[in-house]
Amino acid sequence: MTKDQPISSPSQKKEPLIKILGAGYGRTGTLSLCLALDQLGYNTHHMAKVITDPSQDPDLFRDAYLFPEDPVDWDNVFKGYDAAVDWPAVAFFEKLLKEYPDAKVILTERDPDQWYTSASKTIREWPGVDDTWPEHILRARRMAKTIVCDGELRGKGFQDKQRMIDQFTRHSQRVKEIVRPENLLVMQLGEGWSRLCAFLGKEVPDLPWPHANKGDDFEKLIVLKRDQFIKNMELASRIEALGVAK
Repeated sequence: MTKDQPISSPSQKKEPLIKILGAGYGRTGTLSLCLALDQLGYNTHHMAKVITDPSQDPDLFRDAYLFPEDPVDWDNVFKGYDAAVDWPAVAFFEKLLKEYPDAKVILTERDPDQWYTSASKTIREWPGVDDTWPEHILRARRMAKTIVCDGELRGKGFQDKQRMIDQFTRHSQRVKEIVRPENLLVMQLGEGWSRLCAFLGKEVPDLPWPHANKGDDFEKLIVLKRDQFIKNMELASRIEALGVAK
């Protein structure tokens, strides 16, 4: 080493952005997990956040999926978040694990037959969404179709129930094989706070476990997320206007 080269030290090491990675497919209780992690103090990425957060760029995920050999600045993609669960993140799980090797991994599981039934209710085109909706949400829908509906869930191939159940099961097994045991928590649908908080070193909150996103409520959820996005855009505009006024 020459005297002109900087000497690295622990204090100079970059703090990893993502502390928690969810490895479970959508429809395994990922929105409930997202809300639970938020209550524990994390800012958790989820497909619902892609829809409601104006700072998110759905096309970054879509491009990363369509062009898997291209480099991706994952810190930029997940800017503002320190945990990521559900789609689209789980579609990139192995890449994200390489990027954030010390992240705590939470694998949410449920009975495979029940998962298939639940997923069947929500992989169709987002109900009620048309060209009058905000452009951001239309881009999020396009991303979800590319990555989830036509990608990970195989488009028309999803109709082959056994094939999809086998894929779902293989994914869970693969996660268990590649994640260090001390960094992995396997949770069953609706399990609750106790083991999660112990895994993360957090106190169990005096709150009920959040229950959200039942398959039958999917259309209502999409409308709710649209309204939240509009409110978030209005808030961002007001904040920007205050900044300009100063």
